[in-house]
Amino acid sequence: MGVSSIAPAFPSIARSLDVSSGQIGLLITFFTLPGIIFTPIFGILADRFNRKVILVPSLFLFGIAGTACAFATSFEQLLLLRVFQGIGSAALGVLNLTLIGDLYSGNERATVMGYNGSVLSIGTAMYPAIGGALAIVGWHYPFFLSLIAIPVGLFALFGLKLKSGKNGLGLNLYLKEIRSALYSKMVLGLFLGMFFTFIILYGGYITFFTILLDEKFEKSSLAIGIILSGSSLLTAITSAQLGRLTQRFSEKSLITTAAILYTVTFLLIPAIDNIWHFILPISIFGIAQGINIPSILNLLTGYAPQELRAAFLSVNWMVMRVGQALGPYLLGLVYLHISLDSTFYITAGVAALFVLNCFTLIRTGKLKAEL
Repeated sequence: MGVSSIAPAFPSIARSLDVSSGQIGLLITFFTLPGIIFTPIFGILADRFNRKVILVPSLFLFGIAGTACAFATSFEQLLLLRVFQGIGSAALGVLNLTLIGDLYSGNERATVMGYNGSVLSIGTAMYPAIGGALAIVGWHYPFFLSLIAIPVGLFALFGLKLKSGKNGLGLNLYLKEIRSALYSKMVLGLFLGMFFTFIILYGGYITFFTILLDEKFEKSSLAIGIILSGSSLLTAITSAQLGRLTQRFSEKSLITTAAILYTVTFLLIPAIDNIWHFILPISIFGIAQGINIPSILNLLTGYAPQELRAAFLSVNWMVMRVGQALGPYLLGLVYLHISLDSTFYITAGVAALFVLNCFTLIRTGKLKAEL
């Protein structure tokens, strides 16, 4: 919700607050940067004390700060409020995955992780369309969707029953165990894969594909939201099949296939002149997302020991946030100083690096026995 619901409103926000198209990606960057700092801190606290103690305040902060964005009167105010909303979102994805890892194992975990990816994709599919429709009324209105986090936080506070997440390790031993768990060729490859994925997703796709639809094809916010929703629906369908796919193919093979599909997608986009022809790259991208992210997360979640899981996954989430923050910013420089089409060719280059990473680290590395 923090990005997908407001992405269709980017052109409208830029015009209303007198911001250039190259700068509008900062709304993603300022939202994601706090996660780089706070996610590992919240992960450690969730392991050391309790998952719920971090989950509930995070939901409330996300909802309150996100709603406040609707009342910003300048781009600077909006960026500041996005920082606070980003702090609220920092732990949510980590704790989501941590709880799945706590409750499930083996192929059952892969199945549930696929369902989780499917639910995320359904949200990602719905929110651009809803946000785009709201943005027609005014750029402020998509931010009110953040209010949904408040009742979710209340449900977590009063209705979610969890066992204590405390572990008995001393702090020094705890940190030593985390460092040891991270020391793996394949873990490094998976982290790099997630880094590349989020540069591709938030830079090439969510930010500059949106700008392409506005500038080249003059599509409304609603139309942009519907187009973005198309790939997310395919992602949801594909993710839901992860349990079946991992019975036939290894996660390594699925991740490699996705990296190749990303490369093809962004080589195709600049060459398209008919809006209907985007059906092909959008479909390819949606399928790639559906097999890539759940596969990476399933491998990492299963590898992490339960008493270290939140902190371990927070490192991955931090890597994701770095990619999420850098993607729009770096591609924004390409857009300003070279051209819009160049942003897609650079994104294809990042995807090609992902392919190389698959063959040099992910496919050749080995995880330690699952703990």
